[in-house]
Amino acid sequence: MTIEPVSASAKPGNGRTDTLGRPMRDLRISVIDNCNFRCPYCMPAQIYGDDYEFLRRKQLLTFDEIARLARIFSRFGVSKIKITGGEPLLRAWLPDLVRKLKSIDAIEEVALITNGLLLAGLAKPLRRAGLDRITVSLDSLDEERFAELNGRGHRLSQILEAIDTAVAEGFSALKFNTVVQRGINDDEVLALAERFRGTPHIIRFIEYMDVGNINGWERSRVVPSSELVRKIGAVHPLVPVEPNYRGEVASRYRYADGKGEIGFISSISEPFCGDCTRVRLSADGRLYTCLFAQVGDNLRNMLRDGSNDAAIEERIGGIWARRTDRYSELRETAPKAHRVEMFHIGG
Repeated sequence: MTIEPVSASAKPGNGRTDTLGRPMRDLRISVIDNCNFRCPYCMPAQIYGDDYEFLRRKQLLTFDEIARLARIFSRFGVSKIKITGGEPLLRAWLPDLVRKLKSIDAIEEVALITNGLLLAGLAKPLRRAGLDRITVSLDSLDEERFAELNGRGHRLSQILEAIDTAVAEGFSALKFNTVVQRGINDDEVLALAERFRGTPHIIRFIEYMDVGNINGWERSRVVPSSELVRKIGAVHPLVPVEPNYRGEVASRYRYADGKGEIGFISSISEPFCGDCTRVRLSADGRLYTCLFAQVGDNLRNMLRDGSNDAAIEERIGGIWARRTDRYSELRETAPKAHRVEMFHIGG
């Protein structure tokens, strides 16, 4: 299923597009760089041990600062916000932020991605604050493997119980993200698909990506989405589905017998840079225009030096207008460079 790149004439909001004609539509906000997991492909325990110094409180954007920036971003056409981390549920009083973001007229959806460890206790206040959707990272259904993959020995049963709690609180259609690695968890793909088949929930299988510098990425561990589509489809026939919106990262499929939907995110084998409308804000207020970016632009300084909204909007617009990012399309020829780690800007 091929989608044509966004044309330069597709200009929502104030009409700002980047050098490839891509508008800005989705804002991902990291609220904390710390996490209670130590997944090897994101924050390996041997590097991020108990003595690792994460951002201090004064270095983090306040909720008022985040809401102010989100309101400015909405003037460019941003209508969807995803709260990320690190693990965002570690940030105290997170429902207050959700409430602030939901009060912005142009924002149609506020979502959250979490490992689920703290979800049971926060599902109700998040729902009451107006959170629209939750995505849970789930890389295994095997208790022993799950404990090993999260790097801290956390129990799978605790996550599954939290999922049930979230559903009971009104999050009836969750999404689940599974990073598939050959020789690590690719033998569980069918079981994971079947776990949510026949439910309103959607699981999305993500190709293992070379985000950051320390996850030991090797192409040999990438399982192409096409292989997974064939594997699952051989047991449960799949039918491709049109995207919900231009720029959607997951290729959608439904089960031919009507028992639900699954998705595949194929950044390695089928790059979707041409449709990328996402902008990222780190917990310390840096703007990144790509998941594989090398540097970010410091907006926190402008928030705290008395700059008005118009000046900040001009700065953001200029950054976006100069945006040339298409790393996944150029991966094979791109020069080696130090890239920002995923836990700084979310997945």
